[in-house]
Amino acid sequence: MCSLPVPREPLRRVAVAGGTHGNEMSGVYLARQWLQAPGELQRPSFSATPVLANPAAAAACRRYVDRDLNRTFTSAFLTARPHPDDPYEVTRARELNQLLGPKASGQAFDFVLDLHNTTANVGTCLVLEAASNVFALHLCRHLQLQSPELPCRVFLYQLPGEESYSVHSAAKNGMGLELGPQPQGVLRADLFTRMRALVAAALDFIQLFNQGTAFPAFEMEVYRKVGSVDFPRTEAGDLAGTVHPQLQDRDFEPLRPGAPIFQLFSGEDALYEGESIVYPVFINEAAYYEKGIAFFQTEKFTVSVPALPALAPGPAP
Repeated sequence: MCSLPVPREPLRRVAVAGGTHGNEMSGVYLARQWLQAPGELQRPSFSATPVLANPAAAAACRRYVDRDLNRTFTSAFLTARPHPDDPYEVTRARELNQLLGPKASGQAFDFVLDLHNTTANVGTCLVLEAASNVFALHLCRHLQLQSPELPCRVFLYQLPGEESYSVHSAAKNGMGLELGPQPQGVLRADLFTRMRALVAAALDFIQLFNQGTAFPAFEMEVYRKVGSVDFPRTEAGDLAGTVHPQLQDRDFEPLRPGAPIFQLFSGEDALYEGESIVYPVFINEAAYYEKGIAFFQTEKFTVSVPALPALAPGPAP
């Protein structure tokens, strides 16, 4: 995959989206707060726009109304002729595409930060499409350096040849921020505060970039999705077991061939049959039961990120 172009002009149009999933409460309530009091999102060179991405789902405290909004920003949905019977989230994706995009256009927002919670034990997880996004990787590094005592991992979710489909893909650049574990429909003060601080730090980084700061090259560990594993199931499709206690809550830890991954209701263990070590993430995520995903398999590797040069000074006013 070719590298995403590094911005050579200040980022002026920035958005922070919460409530893409209506029962992920940190982003829902931060978006509502900032819509009432947006001053917290202002920086000297730009003012970020707060967006409550899925207001109907947030009002109902549900992940979505008709379909997953964060899987709906593909050309098939965005360019199809509108119809009165379209799912709510398809209509909403088109509205957001007009607000934040249009996708893949020069008029799109410069950067969108999309806020999420997960029931999985991922801690702070920064979600990018691919390792080709130099600017976003520098932003991730900046966030890691703000709290070096806390794990802050980078997850690359896009498979080779896969079209981007997330809310932030409507913009020229962007990333997702996942904090967990937090139950659906629950607001934890520690994660709310952590998310608020991370957003502030992300906006501070953009401000530093806009004012001409250069950032040196570095190396970073990242986790790239290579596949997913479903739960064991009966012939009728019902669950036949659940995540094994030895795997539960061990996101980003190595899973070796032969290790138990599921505890069957019959009392037996199901073992990992892969040929190499993988690093499971989003283990037992509540929202993924319907998707047939018990966890994602990732590979861990080190990426060399080139320096982010300072912007050239603009013309004097």
